[in-house]
Amino acid sequence: MKFATALLSAGLMAGAAVADSFAWERLDKNNVLVVLDMQEGLFSIARDWDATLYRDSMMAHATLGSVFPELPVILTTSAETGPNGRLPQEILDLYPNAPLIKRQGEVDAWDNADFRAAIKATNRTQIIIAGIVTDVCTAFLARSLRAEGYSVWANIEASGTTTKEIRDISNDQLTRAGVNVVSLFAIMCDLMRDWRHAPGAAELFPWIDRYLPAYGMVARAHKASKEHGDIQPGEDVLPLR
Repeated sequence: MKFATALLSAGLMAGAAVADSFAWERLDKNNVLVVLDMQEGLFSIARDWDATLYRDSMMAHATLGSVFPELPVILTTSAETGPNGRLPQEILDLYPNAPLIKRQGEVDAWDNADFRAAIKATNRTQIIIAGIVTDVCTAFLARSLRAEGYSVWANIEASGTTTKEIRDISNDQLTRAGVNVVSLFAIMCDLMRDWRHAPGAAELFPWIDRYLPAYGMVARAHKASKEHGDIQPGEDVLPLR
């Protein structure tokens, strides 16, 4: 028991040391958005999220480049003429001029020379990624990018895999490798920085309402209260600020 406790303590200390070894870094517009193997055939094996929720999360990730037009977008697929299939047409229509790297065999996108060239051509150092599956496509590329000195933000909501257990252990491994594993909302807010900026509230609230309804409903409720709201009995005695 003492030995097991010592091992657990050592493991926790090692994990804390790894987590503390990476300085806080802000995500800014000096980055690249990668849409990684979000293919129609692969979608069916992303079973760690509700299918409707995950479909929307994929599209939300892909549309970041449309609400933040400063972001270069790189698309890549794996064996798309086989069972993996194509990227959804909606994504292709968003970026008709973006590089679309069709890998024929490389599992890790970084092993493909055209993909590496597309990343390097942007001359940017921060990469936002998400793909199917989390434990291979996202994880392999994220760690390869880290090894090359890039800062990586992995959108946890837009990567999918076969089980929740695989998702969780994979994201833990990415965190230990220095990858920023974050939510879609965190990515959006860090890119925006200030609701008064452009793009800011005016541009992003319609996008939020479509892809982040929990927050979109906050804005809807506020709008409704301003335009149609009445003070109800009992509310009139509540403290005001």
